[in-house]
Amino acid sequence: MKMKVKLGDIAILINGDRGKNYPSQADIVLDGDVPFVNAGHLNGRNINFSEMNYISKEKYAQLNSGKFREGDILYCLRGSLGKKAVVNSSIQGAIASSLVIIRPDSMRVDVDYLMFALDSPSIQEQLIKANNGSSQPNLSAASVRGYEVDLPDKKIQEDIVDKLSKVRAIIDARQQELQKLDDLIKARFVEMFGEPRINPFGFEKMMLKDTCKVITGNTPSRAVEDYYGNYVEWIKTDNIVSGILNPTKASESLSEKGMRVGRIVDANAILMACIAGSVTSIGRVCVTNRTVAFNQQINAVVPEKYNVLFLYTLFQISKDYLVEDINMSLKGILSKSRLEEKEFIVPPMELQNDFANFVEQVDKSKVVIQKALDETQLLFDSLMQKYFG
Repeated sequence: MKMKVKLGDIAILINGDRGKNYPSQADIVLDGDVPFVNAGHLNGRNINFSEMNYISKEKYAQLNSGKFREGDILYCLRGSLGKKAVVNSSIQGAIASSLVIIRPDSMRVDVDYLMFALDSPSIQEQLIKANNGSSQPNLSAASVRGYEVDLPDKKIQEDIVDKLSKVRAIIDARQQELQKLDDLIKARFVEMFGEPRINPFGFEKMMLKDTCKVITGNTPSRAVEDYYGNYVEWIKTDNIVSGILNPTKASESLSEKGMRVGRIVDANAILMACIAGSVTSIGRVCVTNRTVAFNQQINAVVPEKYNVLFLYTLFQISKDYLVEDINMSLKGILSKSRLEEKEFIVPPMELQNDFANFVEQVDKSKVVIQKALDETQLLFDSLMQKYFG
């Protein structure tokens, strides 16, 4: 039997200690005794310990609240709303003030079922309504406590978890296959050309402005309705997806009139995200396979002395170099002028073409796997809708 219940009826919500004992910056170290977890350490499923903050056992003992244990769910209340992780080990730790601990009643709800439920369309709709932030997205523990959750019998919960976990495992496997193919391309690149900044083979190096044409996108005036229509896709940074060669389908398009005031490139240009909310998003690239317009957060690079597939991989290999002097505390921008002045190797075109042929062959395999991944994702999404609404 299935019924709707308040999250607060099947789980205890525990805020972090926000009093005088809350760890100061001086209390937080990169190597210590007790993990001090913030939103950046949550990966949607588990806690990422690779760049963890720590506090001492003495500071942990002083905290009056916010101490997690195995089986708890850590849930983000500020910034990345709803970002979460389950504590799947017996390690002791504490949470930053941006998080809340959700401690499920194990007699009534399976923790893995609740993790899936928190990703459901129904909960996402409730999250949007509960967001009371203005400049920064913000939830209260009270609003999360009021989430309505579908709660079938425990045995049915376990069956749902079993089905969803199996489908998600297939999705994970497909994503790992794609990652391995990307790694294969990068390994082949290094084999043929070496690490670009070290340039062990002594290839010529040139500024990008001397090998390519760089174009910054724009946004035609929203005040002119005639600029928007269905004549040419208008690409934004979310259409540039890591690991996918071509831009995804744009949600908006320009009219023929809008195209004349917009910025356009044809097929075989590279679109690069140059303004983004995090440095990890800056430098993402894709190769156009059609004529598109693009906004001001994107720089287009039109190769003149490069094979486009070689340059696409070169940019991916050179991500750290592209973003090394970007200051996110100001406003993370890789400007056209800064990009144009970056120096890159320019191997003989024959070598570039040989490498591009290899990329094309690998990409054929990636297309097949991506299609299977998309189909499995659709199945997962339909099951989520069926079980959680």
